Amino acid sequence: MPLTRVAVASGGLSPLFVGSGRAVIAAILAIIALRATGQRKPRGAEWGRVAIVAAGAVVGFPLLTSFALASAPASHGAVVIALLPAATAALAVLRTGERPGRAFWAAAAVGVIAAVGFAVAQGGGLSGFAGTDALLFAAVVACAAGYAEGGILARSLGAWQTISWALVVASPVMIALTAVAAMRQPPTGSVVEWGAFAYLGVVSMFLGFFAWYRGLAIGPMTRVSQVQLVQPVLSIGWAALLLGERIGWATVLGGAAVIGCALLAVRVRGRGPRG
Repeated sequence: MPLTRVAVASGGLSPLFVGSGRAVIAAILAIIALRATGQRKPRGAEWGRVAIVAAGAVVGFPLLTSFALASAPASHGAVVIALLPAATAALAVLRTGERPGRAFWAAAAVGVIAAVGFAVAQGGGLSGFAGTDALLFAAVVACAAGYAEGGILARSLGAWQTISWALVVASPVMIALTAVAAMRQPPTGSVVEWGAFAYLGVVSMFLGFFAWYRGLAIGPMTRVSQVQLVQPVLSIGWAALLLGERIGWATVLGGAAVIGCALLAVRVRGRGPRG
């Protein structure tokens, strides 16, 4: 969230350029990695799952959040994105048949309430909610679908291979969108903005998925997804460092509470998949 905000805040790099261009950078890295290591191509139904990951995690989430954060602060985005763990867990239940018990859902609900409450308190309340929130809610749904499907696919295809093939599949669309964005508004960002853009392409869009999809593949996915509850804490912490937002003891204590909820949700035992 904070680095996306840094990249698009001044207007030198358009939201469309940032949202699509970061995937182009990651796709180049993915192609190099796949060819250098001789990875097999997805087979049969795996292509459908790759397409869902591409639509949700590669296309949907980056574009939607880039447009939203062009006008909304990073802390505000963290409020809505705090719903992502619950959305991922719900889709994991539908897709994998995992059956976490009531204790898990209670822990997850407390975690969401804590995360949203923390982000709202640190972001200045609910008064800032506007039309951008529709984009952020859509980003949550898209990302949750990409995470759940990617976690399933990583079990057979491999973690980094999953995001790599998703980037390859999405690359024609993202290259076209990047070209359109550059023609409509030639990018004129500062060194800091280009640095944020590079981070989004190399780390957020590529390397970060290596560990994330590996963790989801090990599972249970419903429990692993709750680690995302710490994202609002990290987002606001990085916003303070990068954007100059103030934090105090209330932030530290609230962040500790949210992290505690995440640990509780991860440690709750489920009943395993059906069948």
